[in-house]
Amino acid sequence: MATYEEIYGKRVEVLDADPTLSSAYEGQVWYNSTTGTLKSVVQVAAWSSASTSINGGSSRIGFGIQTAGIAAGGSLAPGNQTVVEEYNGSGWSVETALPTDRQDGGGAGTTTAGLVWCGEGPSKLNTTLEYDGSSWTTTNTYPISARGVRGSGTQTAAIGDGGDTPAPAASNVSAEYNGSTWTAGNNLPGNRIAAATSGPQTSALATTGKDNTPNPSVSNLNTSYDGTSWTAETVYPLSLRQAVSTGTSSAANLVAGGVAAVPFGDATTKANVWDGSSWTAVADLGTKSTHGNGAGSSTASYINSGAQDYPSYPGVTQEFNQSINTITAAAWASGGAMGTARYAISGVGTQTAALGAMGYTPSGKPASWKYTEEYNGTSWAEQTDMATARFSGGAFGVQTSAIFAGGNLDPGYSDAVEEYNGSSWTNVTSLPAVRKAAPGFGVETAGVVCGGNLPAATDTSLEYNGSSWTAGGTMPTTGGGENSGSGILTAGLFVVGATTPPAVGATYEYNGSAWTAGGTTLDSSESRAVSSAGTQASSIIFGGDPQKNTTGGYDGTSWSTRPSLATGRSRLGGAGTATAGLAFGGKTTAVSTATEEFTGETTAANIGTFTTS
Repeated sequence: MATYEEIYGKRVEVLDADPTLSSAYEGQVWYNSTTGTLKSVVQVAAWSSASTSINGGSSRIGFGIQTAGIAAGGSLAPGNQTVVEEYNGSGWSVETALPTDRQDGGGAGTTTAGLVWCGEGPSKLNTTLEYDGSSWTTTNTYPISARGVRGSGTQTAAIGDGGDTPAPAASNVSAEYNGSTWTAGNNLPGNRIAAATSGPQTSALATTGKDNTPNPSVSNLNTSYDGTSWTAETVYPLSLRQAVSTGTSSAANLVAGGVAAVPFGDATTKANVWDGSSWTAVADLGTKSTHGNGAGSSTASYINSGAQDYPSYPGVTQEFNQSINTITAAAWASGGAMGTARYAISGVGTQTAALGAMGYTPSGKPASWKYTEEYNGTSWAEQTDMATARFSGGAFGVQTSAIFAGGNLDPGYSDAVEEYNGSSWTNVTSLPAVRKAAPGFGVETAGVVCGGNLPAATDTSLEYNGSSWTAGGTMPTTGGGENSGSGILTAGLFVVGATTPPAVGATYEYNGSAWTAGGTTLDSSESRAVSSAGTQASSIIFGGDPQKNTTGGYDGTSWSTRPSLATGRSRLGGAGTATAGLAFGGKTTAVSTATEEFTGETTAANIGTFTTS
């Protein structure tokens, strides 16, 4: 019997711990002498849940890659859409809308050089739109007016195929785009509508689709394009329509989802990879999908939306990865319940060492407004009460060293400031004036409270140095109430929840002396009565009024979606970071004790252990 060294030219390394791994380790073998196991890195192919898009809808037009994709237009009752969203690999953000509503057309290119053509608005279209990352420009017309046209490629070298013409009739037309005009190409081997298409102009693959109208049937036809002509290839394992295809050549494609029966039959979870000669089944989608959109390669892609629950067309996003890494999607999970239900609660600390104090309780007031609880990552424990009963105050610091300032006395506002040392409270220097609903950020010896009501809305911010308060930079807006803050004194973030005049959804960044405008939140209503966690460059906001479950993420420039809370609520407490956050308390239809823990997306190498049997 040949040895491993004789076959591969390498010896099996003996290590006392598993090595730091990269893709270069795929297939390599080593012996872990500490555990006494023979191990290897193996590739896995799997789907994972990702952030839901802001808008659902069917037949949205997609293009790009897994970490930078566009979903444009689509159909959602009561009609077609103009909305455009961008996916950054973590979440979705709203971008410049299409000039007119459109669904079920062709798409190609990147997020900064994209192309959309044909589809259906008030009628079937032949117009072409180019996208530069911020605006849309109308260029030339496609050879036919049709919906169900598909395509791929780049903004300067795209291929379009098939479609449902006004006749109506399925088309076998294909055409090439050179960056300014469309030129008719050789016809497809058969008529098709909504064929899953991917790859560059000179090496594309068009798979499945409807093959005739009226009384349409579905197809398993699979055809490749070499830049000149179409060739029939091994058929797809299923006959269906409205699947999504991603890939970088006609020999490396992923096809997923679709629907086999018409009209509006049951969507499928099946996915298959094409290697240029044959199809191989890969892991099923976690959620059925049809009429979706997607982008990426055969090893790293996403699909979005689709008729999981027709006719709702939710904005479900699922990522496919074929690599040595196992990817666990970001998610909220239940934590230990608080001892006392409350809302308008203030929080500081980390996911495993948090502090929640103040807070409004409908009964037991005002004594219960003094309650203090600590969280250890598993459960909450009541601690020494605060001296002053209040809610809607500002807070900054950590579990063992925190400042809680101002708040609502109902009636009246407070200027009281209390310091927590991990076991007891001490009254320290009061605020210069009474203030409520002014969020805080920073640490005990270098913190900020900003905005809020005095009782009138204010644009002032105050800095604390561990013993006294001084005026900080004037804010660009009056703070009002229902705001949130995160970060440190020299790199803080303030999200506007309610102001006079309204500027809900605005974000402002603080550098320790001055405020500047940041990105606007995804939905102005989502920033009211939220809580937050993280830093200026990496923050999340969650919850909101009225009882929202949405989560948004900020990267220092712009906001995008994150996975939603299990329970929608407003005026909740928050602590932690953008990848290890904590949400607690708040108001649903009642006052809540619920705690949820947020964990960002993680990756881990998939190490296989050899066994004998």
